[in-house]
Amino acid sequence: MKDAVLLVPCIISGGSGTRLWPVSRESLPKPFIRLNDDQSLIQKTYLRAAQLPGVTCVLTVTNRELLFQTLDHYQQVSCPPLAHDFLLEPFARNTAPAIVAAALHVHQHYGEQTQLLVLPADHLIADQAAFAQAVSQAQELANAGHLVTFGITPEHAETGFGYIEQGAPLNPGYRVERFVEKPDLATAISYFNSGRHLWNAGIFCFQAGAILNAFERHAPEILQATQAAFEAGSQTQTPTYTQRELDSTAFANAPDLSIDYALMERAENVAVIPCSLGWSDVGSWQSLRATYPSDDNGNQVLGEAVLQDVHDCYIDSGKRLVAALGVKDLLIVDTPDALLVADARRAQEVKGIAQELKQRGHDAFRLHRTVSRPWGTYSILEEGCCFKIKRIVVKPGASLSLQMHHHRSEHWIVVCGTAQVTNGEQQFLLNTNESTFIPAGHKHRLSNPGLIDLVIIEVQSGAYLGEDDIVRFEDIYGRSHGENGGQA
Repeated sequence: MKDAVLLVPCIISGGSGTRLWPVSRESLPKPFIRLNDDQSLIQKTYLRAAQLPGVTCVLTVTNRELLFQTLDHYQQVSCPPLAHDFLLEPFARNTAPAIVAAALHVHQHYGEQTQLLVLPADHLIADQAAFAQAVSQAQELANAGHLVTFGITPEHAETGFGYIEQGAPLNPGYRVERFVEKPDLATAISYFNSGRHLWNAGIFCFQAGAILNAFERHAPEILQATQAAFEAGSQTQTPTYTQRELDSTAFANAPDLSIDYALMERAENVAVIPCSLGWSDVGSWQSLRATYPSDDNGNQVLGEAVLQDVHDCYIDSGKRLVAALGVKDLLIVDTPDALLVADARRAQEVKGIAQELKQRGHDAFRLHRTVSRPWGTYSILEEGCCFKIKRIVVKPGASLSLQMHHHRSEHWIVVCGTAQVTNGEQQFLLNTNESTFIPAGHKHRLSNPGLIDLVIIEVQSGAYLGEDDIVRFEDIYGRSHGENGGQA
């Protein structure tokens, strides 16, 4: 067991954020959206956790494919040196299995009395001091054996959040009388006027042993399936972080339930800390736009725009000029491959568009034109019948897998930096303005031995150019050999 730790913040980063499509995609979900200060939501959550007194380790539960993006975002922000533990899910199974896995990890490595502070990766909290005070109060209750949730004091009647009804006082906090689903407007008004109801923020604090005991009593099927996935999973220790991958076969048996449904509504020892934190779940374009200043006509504009007689619109276009004339209450969100135009009053319904794209199998649900990989990024510049052109950026010291394609050949042209190339049996360096041709069926690898980003243009040609035409033979990032799934 590691040195004694009193509190381990656990960042749950599993939401897809479909209401924020087209910026939020499956491969770049809501936690990675950057706000006007250029910090992402997950960076803000990480800093919020790291700044709490006594924190020396942050645990993150996320999808296997998002590990390296998460590390990149953590490394871009400045905070005291911390240990980083990762639990990697093969697929999403909601918050109950994720929190059980986190509790098992903390119980094993830090002890059953160590407290978990469960934090959604994609929320905003403006008042760090109030947050730290609420955490301190929650720890006091957790030490007494309570399962503690955080309730936000309502600022208005809101139909988009679940509610927590306060019961008997505990000093600090209150017993939870009941959890309530998202209400209709009349019920929300009555909750707001009652003074007893709080918004359910999805933030929790409890001892690792206490939450595991509660699952054993109230939801044993979740505990058993997740424990099997945890024990059958593989653990890797690197110089900068520890990761444990949950076994996919066992994890598939875990019921897909939130912790509220699975446990909190059933347990007897649940307490709530009322708090005012400047909290937002950033759950839609309407809530995101509230984080930006407005012009004199109530518009929020990100990017270049020409507006004439435009009122109460949100316009986000980082690449192209947007011109609007005589419109009101619109959401206009432009990305390189998709444009959203919506009635701002129907912002919650954007989720339906994303779901339809998923049902169609459309790439705009999963990917942006620029896709992150452990070694850097690739951007699709142009594609057509039998050809595709990409811009590939490889970070210093990074390397793509040793790979092969059955159906396509590739032509690499270096535009910045120096490339270390494996092409069949040959290995050589390519400098700026130099190129190489890789026939279909050739094993090949691209690496960056330099100190600056390597930028190449890749021209693919062939009868089939799908991202699943890839076989990996060697990979420094632990991705399985022969695994399909895109640019390596």
